[in-house]
Amino acid sequence: MNNDKINICLNGQNLLIDKGTKIEELVRGKKGKKDSLIVAALVNNEIKELTYRIEHECNINYVDLTSEDGIRIYQRSLTFLLVKAIHDLFPEKEVQIRHSVSRGIFFEILNYKVTPEDAQRIQKRMQELIEENKEFMKVTLPIDEARQIFLKKGREDRYRLIKHREKDYVSLYILDDVEDYFYGYMVPSTGYLKLFRIEAHHDGIVLMTPKKEFPNEIPEVSIPMKLFGIFTEYSDWLSILGVEDVGNLNDVVESGKIGELVLIAEALHEKKIARIADLIKHNQPHKRVILIAGPSSSGKTTFAQRLSVQLRVNGLTPLNISVDDYFVEKHRTPLDEDGKPDYEALETVDLELFNRDINTLLNGGEINLPTYNFVTGKREYNGRKLKLEDGQVLVIEGIHALNPRLTSEVAQENKFNIYISAITSMRIDMHNRIPTTDLRLLRRIVRDNRYRGTPAPKTIDMWPSVRRGEERNIFPFQEEADVMFNSSLIYELSMIKPLAVPLLQEITPEQPQYAEARRLLEFLSYILAAPSDKVPMNSILREFLGGSVFNADDHS
Repeated sequence: MNNDKINICLNGQNLLIDKGTKIEELVRGKKGKKDSLIVAALVNNEIKELTYRIEHECNINYVDLTSEDGIRIYQRSLTFLLVKAIHDLFPEKEVQIRHSVSRGIFFEILNYKVTPEDAQRIQKRMQELIEENKEFMKVTLPIDEARQIFLKKGREDRYRLIKHREKDYVSLYILDDVEDYFYGYMVPSTGYLKLFRIEAHHDGIVLMTPKKEFPNEIPEVSIPMKLFGIFTEYSDWLSILGVEDVGNLNDVVESGKIGELVLIAEALHEKKIARIADLIKHNQPHKRVILIAGPSSSGKTTFAQRLSVQLRVNGLTPLNISVDDYFVEKHRTPLDEDGKPDYEALETVDLELFNRDINTLLNGGEINLPTYNFVTGKREYNGRKLKLEDGQVLVIEGIHALNPRLTSEVAQENKFNIYISAITSMRIDMHNRIPTTDLRLLRRIVRDNRYRGTPAPKTIDMWPSVRRGEERNIFPFQEEADVMFNSSLIYELSMIKPLAVPLLQEITPEQPQYAEARRLLEFLSYILAAPSDKVPMNSILREFLGGSVFNADDHS
C-alpha cells in the first residue's frame, strides 16, 4: 500500500484516505443523527476537533448536536463568539458567565444593565461574524508564558485557575483580536454557529442554543423563575464569601482554610433547612404531606433526614414513606419506545393504592404499609402499620413527588412541595461555567462505586438514561415547588476529586467511556484536592463520600 495512504473506518464505512487529511474534509457535506450539525469526532474513543489531521489507521465516529459532547462544543464556541461580539460593541466592558437556564446560558456584562435593544445589537454582530466565517485559531503555550499573559491582561481569574494546573501547557483560542481560554474543544470557525438566539433577561443576556433532542431548532421555553432565583441567591452568596471561581477555591485549599469554608457552607445548609421546617410548621395543621423531589445525586435522602430533625425541633413528628414501595409488580412495568422496561415512568407506581393510602392516613385511618422487594419484583406486607396522629406529618421522597398526577386524589391544601438539586453557581473562570450535571455525575460515580460496587464506566453508561428520565419526570414540575433547596456545597469538588480521579483513570482508551472520563479528568485537573475529614457526619456530601450519621447506604 502507498505509504501516503491509510485505512480508516468512518462511522462504519471503510475508507482509504491521504495521510494528514483533516477530519473536516472527511465530514464536509455530511450530517449527523437527525440531520444535525457535525462539530467534532471521536477518534479511537477520544474526542478530536475537526481540524485534527489523521496520521494513522483509526476508527472515527461523528460527534453531532444529538450528543452531550456536541452540545457542549457548540455552546462553548458560541460563548467565544458572544465574548467577541461584546468586545466589539462594548470595548470597555467585561462579560461573565453566570449559569445555565432553560436550555441556554445566562451572562452578565459587569456594571451594565443589558436592554432588549442591546441584545438585538449583540445578536446582529454575532451574525455578521458568522457570515464572515472567521477561524477559531488554536495556540498552545507553555504554562508559565500563559500565566504572564493573563496577569498582563488583568485576568486574575485565569491566572488563579492555571496556577495549580497539572499539565505544563495551555491551549488558547484566538478570534480576530480576542484571545481566550476555554475548558474544552471548539468548532473550526464561526460559520458553524448559525443556530442561536440572544435575549435580554434580568439585566443580562440569555444565549439560547439547541438541545440534543431537537438539534435543529431553538426551543421555545419559558425561564423557570424560581430556579433562576436559586442560582442568583447562590451566586450572591459566593460573591460574599469571595469564592466565585475554582481559582478562589484553590486559594482557600492552599491556605489551609478549607475547614472554615466547610463550616460556613454547612451552616448555610442548616439555616436553609431550618427555615423550610419553620415554613412547614407555620402551615400546620393543613400541610401534612411533605413531598420531596429532585434529580439523581441531589442528596434527597440526607436532606429528608435533616429536614426530619428540624421538624422534630419544631414539635412535628415525621413519618417517612418511600414512593418506591408502591411500585407495581415487575410484569406490569410499562415499556419505553424501544420495548424495554421503563422504570422511570410514573406508571411504575400503583397510583390508585398510593392515593388511597395517603387519604386514609389524612382522614385518621390506619394503613398496612407495603415494602417493595426489588429481587422478586413484588410488593410485600410485613406488618408495617402506619397511622397519622396529631402533630405528625408525612415526608414522601421520590422522583415523581412533584408530579401532580402522583397525588391527584390528595387535596392540594394538604401538600407542601420541595424541589432539591445540586445547583452550581461557582465558575471555572469568567467565561467557563461548571455544569450542574457534571457535579451530580461525579457525586454518583463516587457513591455508586462505594455503596454498590458499580464501576465508573457503568455509571457513565447509565447517565444518559437517567438524564432522559429527569427531563421527562422531574424538571417539568420543578416550578410547582413551594420551596427549592440547593444541595451543592462550595467546597465539595475538592473533596470529591481524590475519590473520583482513580475511578476515572481506570478507564482505558479501548473503552467507549474513555472520552467522557478524559473530559471529567481534565476538569478535575484544575482543582486542588482536600481531605474529607473536616466534612461533618450529617453533611449531604457524606451521602456520596461515605460516613454519614444517617447510614444512607442506598440512594436513588
